[in-house]
Amino acid sequence: MPVIHPNLPLIDLHRHLDGSVRLETILDVGLQYNLPLPAKDLEGLRPFVQVTTPVPGILEFFTKFEWMVGILVNYDICRRIAYENVQDAQREGIDYIELRFSPAFMAQPHGLDPAGIVEAVVDGVAAGQRDFGVRANLIGIISRTFGVAAGWRELDALLSQRDHLVALDLAGDEVNYPGELFVEHFKRGREAGWAITVHAGEAGGSTAVWQALRELGATRIGHAVRAVDDPALMAYLAENRIGVEMNLTSNVQTSTVPDYARHPLKTMLEHNILATINTDDPGISAIDLPFEYRVAATEAGLSQTQVTQAQQNALDLAFLSPEEKAALAAQKRQSI
Repeated sequence: MPVIHPNLPLIDLHRHLDGSVRLETILDVGLQYNLPLPAKDLEGLRPFVQVTTPVPGILEFFTKFEWMVGILVNYDICRRIAYENVQDAQREGIDYIELRFSPAFMAQPHGLDPAGIVEAVVDGVAAGQRDFGVRANLIGIISRTFGVAAGWRELDALLSQRDHLVALDLAGDEVNYPGELFVEHFKRGREAGWAITVHAGEAGGSTAVWQALRELGATRIGHAVRAVDDPALMAYLAENRIGVEMNLTSNVQTSTVPDYARHPLKTMLEHNILATINTDDPGISAIDLPFEYRVAATEAGLSQTQVTQAQQNALDLAFLSPEEKAALAAQKRQSI
């Protein structure tokens, strides 16, 4: 079984803050606010919130989010969720994490203001960093599923805290809302000084990855599972040092890949692509980052060398300055 390299920082570059809500918090808030929970105890709630067997597709996986965002009745709860995300990262032994979130998605169940959600998330993550000593950065998501006009409103909400976010992402229904619809949104995001990472090549094909790179300005791609179908794209990813944020368990659970053994992460690493290991939605998948390194990576056939390379890739790809990366690595070495 591969192990996490002790001299390298443990990093998660692809975790959805709104897909990483504690089961205990859902139950606590649900009971406190008399929300229509499907069960009133943890074990009864678990099958509604967490994936226990693979689902037919990604859209069915999305239904699990209903119970996570369904408890976001006010901004204090949003702040609490953000704070607990950082605490959970600390408990997992994570040294640096990038948490991404869609304020429009989080706002929808209870009619909150997306800008207020962004402010609450920024505040909660800042408090978490202060209290738990984990470095965290935020990535704002435009939820493509709500359409182009809603995307502009969501972007405005994210821009209200532009200095507290490091990147812009596009997530949601990749098939019915392709990246071509959001070119101008991402132009504005780049002009704001943000880095760009895009969900592509998960439900869509390799053409979606090309579009994200060429038209949206992505330097990292979330998932990119279908990139292995296109040799030219694989070569481009390697030659241009494009980061790939891979999520082993999530991809199996959404039936994006049939099983761990046929996941393309190993192939990506063999082609010298800067692929990384991440959790995606650990609250839904019922996993953590150490599980992905030790168990999922083993099932996917990764050698110890490849696991260590993926860990190093995460440091190389982090949305941090070279000085911040060096300090993070040095701090890790000093803690050994």
